[in-house]
Amino acid sequence: MRRHLVIATRGSRLALWQANHVKDWLEQLDLALSVSLNIIKTRGDVIQDVPLAKVGGKGLFVKEIEEALLDRRADLAVHSIKDVPMVLPDGLILGCVPPREACTDCFLSMEYSSIEDLPHGAHVGTSSLRRQAQLLARRPDLRISSLRGNIDTRLGKLHTGNYDAIILATAGINRLGLLAPHMVPLEADDFLPAAGQGALGIECLEDNYDLFVLLASMEDGPTRVCVDAERSFLAALDGGCQVPIAANARLVDDEELYLQGLVAEPDGSLILRAEKTGHTADAKKIGEAVATELLDNGAREILSKLYSKS
Repeated sequence: MRRHLVIATRGSRLALWQANHVKDWLEQLDLALSVSLNIIKTRGDVIQDVPLAKVGGKGLFVKEIEEALLDRRADLAVHSIKDVPMVLPDGLILGCVPPREACTDCFLSMEYSSIEDLPHGAHVGTSSLRRQAQLLARRPDLRISSLRGNIDTRLGKLHTGNYDAIILATAGINRLGLLAPHMVPLEADDFLPAAGQGALGIECLEDNYDLFVLLASMEDGPTRVCVDAERSFLAALDGGCQVPIAANARLVDDEELYLQGLVAEPDGSLILRAEKTGHTADAKKIGEAVATELLDNGAREILSKLYSKS
């Protein structure tokens, strides 16, 4: 195996934290190994003034990074799995899924302690139609605005009074040690997160056997099983992070998996949910089954309207 590896990563503070976390882990596994970062700007990083739902396309935050892997400018890439499309380019594979951080979303505000505590017509920032739909289902009076930029930029807009509250992924807040006067994680059973939220995925060339052996010690079986179920659900809906789709899987015990899935109208007027429990060996089938149930109960019509606009 080569004594030097290159990690391809986005340049945001959170992406760099994640890449350096993997870098440190690899260098501790093999003290003779050195690892460097190749910072790459993706299309999603460049387009900051348009809501994600209107940008369209999949792989907004990974395509350019995958190109670096394929032309061997990098050996591996560290992604937030929720950003990774369901179908990877030929020759690439998710070689490792490390232990997951919190999967939940988090409510942040300078003045208010919860979604219910917000005043009528309060201004809430989020970049996600999934979050928007679930917020409006609970509080149809809220005024939702697009909130783009890296996690520091988003939190800065809250601190300067642009919003009464914002919703961010708990994992990013925890990883960077960020703070706001009021921070409330939203229970995943009630406010469903994005598929794969809180989990990292290490992508690499499928023929790099030596790297697979090294990555094996970073793999977390329970996280992989849950992520497989959530991503299978998303794939069956042909979904991505630009549509109001949510999923959350958890292990009931060593052999039983529970999955919840959600598809919603962006305005929160209709929230469809389904759930299924099954053996962990059938994680992908469980994801497909939950998706099929939702499609048969109205999700097909919701998604058809959204995809026709993209």
